[in-house]
Amino acid sequence: MSPTFPAAARRFWNQLPFFVWLVVLWMMLWGQFTVLAAVTGVAVAIGVTKVFHLPTAELSGRVNLWYGLVFVVLFLAELVRGAVMVAWQALRPGETTSGIIAVQLRTDADLIMTHVSVASSLIPGSLIVEADRERRILYLHVLGIRHAADAEAQRRNVLVWEERIVRAVGSRADVAALKQARKEAAR
Repeated sequence: MSPTFPAAARRFWNQLPFFVWLVVLWMMLWGQFTVLAAVTGVAVAIGVTKVFHLPTAELSGRVNLWYGLVFVVLFLAELVRGAVMVAWQALRPGETTSGIIAVQLRTDADLIMTHVSVASSLIPGSLIVEADRERRILYLHVLGIRHAADAEAQRRNVLVWEERIVRAVGSRADVAALKQARKEAAR
């Protein structure tokens, strides 16, 4: 956008996707996609954005539709796999194992960290228990952890989700950070 564009208008355009998401979320919560639900959703979204002054989330302005589609398909498959794993743990005789693991993310974007947290928590069998924003560490409670190798496999799995999300919606700097982290890990 040009430097003469007013700051308030720039902020509005940056926040518009979140505002629209709040309206859609409101309509989904009520289970109604009607004009009344949309109007009340707009009112609630205005109230939420005025009462809770959240910092502006920086969008990358980059969306890769192919990687977005890959993410959605793999995420749906992981939902099914996770549900089967949780059901098996609930039905099988014996002790259900779990553990808490820490995952050091490779990118520094708050929005990517949030997406990784949400994706990890939505997959059955894992739940984010804490996020250390400054150090970029996610702490997850995970079912099925019996050995250190299981914990390491789950750690790698979260990093794979981070990479998929960055490839779908991350900035060029985020993609470069992932490439750099992979190079350093290969040494």
